[in-house]
Amino acid sequence: MRSEEAAREPFMTLIRELVRTYQAFEAYAIPDIRSHDFNPAEFDVLVTLGNTPGMTLTELADSTLLFKTTLTSVVDRLERKGLVERVPCQEDRRRTFARLSEKGERVFNVVFPAHIQHLKARCGKIPPRQRNRLVKAMRELRSYLDT
Repeated sequence: MRSEEAAREPFMTLIRELVRTYQAFEAYAIPDIRSHDFNPAEFDVLVTLGNTPGMTLTELADSTLLFKTTLTSVVDRLERKGLVERVPCQEDRRRTFARLSEKGERVFNVVFPAHIQHLKARCGKIPPRQRNRLVKAMRELRSYLDT
């Protein structure tokens, strides 16, 4: 039993650090997102649509960190706020595009750069070589988790 516990410890250390790192990131990033009157899901959709001509809801679901079942209600809320608009696809009526409205573009152009500056206040302190190593390590870890 002891050798089994010892074999699990490095694995659990990795998992704990992964979770703690994500929690630390959220603890730093989410208050800033909320200060702009968005929840994390709304902010994810806003910044994903920013600087694009729009995308289908399927593409949007694939490009965000949201579950597809959550996406519709998030787009609905952003549409009610006047930040996103749905546009039917001319070629295929089964598809709908989501894009930022003019107001959404204006909000994106203010909120996104401000949030990037907020993140840079912490993450910008990581030296470039270390940042590259961290990115490489996270991509490697993700390759083990991807199915």
